[in-house]
Amino acid sequence: MGVYLVSVAARDWSQPGEDGYGDVAAALDTELARRGLPPYEAREAPGWFEEKVGPSMDGFLALCGTLLTDAELSALLDWSVLVPFALDEEIVLPVGTAYSGEDTAVAGAPRVLALAERLAAAIALPVDAIPAGENLALSLWFLEGGAERTARVRPGTWAEDPDAAFYVALYLRAAQYSLRYGCPMTYS
Repeated sequence: MGVYLVSVAARDWSQPGEDGYGDVAAALDTELARRGLPPYEAREAPGWFEEKVGPSMDGFLALCGTLLTDAELSALLDWSVLVPFALDEEIVLPVGTAYSGEDTAVAGAPRVLALAERLAAAIALPVDAIPAGENLALSLWFLEGGAERTARVRPGTWAEDPDAAFYVALYLRAAQYSLRYGCPMTYS
């Protein structure tokens, strides 16, 4: 149980109703057309991104408060769907999902990635040592000792607050995955 940040399969993106995101996809395409942009077609990723959102966010929010403006913090966190293309601003759609309520906020992965990269640089996160791609790889790396082992050989600010480092890595890896495979991300 709990909340997970997951990739959305192309077939689920286009499927209407409770089992899919077709209503969100259609509303997004309508809004993109209104802005003179082409519709978005999700691509099928070769695997699945899934990370459990569990640790306390207190240290992460404190870190963000020292490094990001309120607008940047909102761009990083206040979305319910992340898409793999740039948006000038968050798009709020008048359709809901299981975790977004009555509206769905859509953000572009390039902006989220840039903000996560700034945070990663500020805490000297050893990005090359952090797993990417496999389901729950990041969550397990932090929970099963991978982070502790890395901290022993690569100490730094990132290791002082593992929960904050987890969220920096989570948003970094989610945006990278979305961009690499052309798929949306959401909470489940």
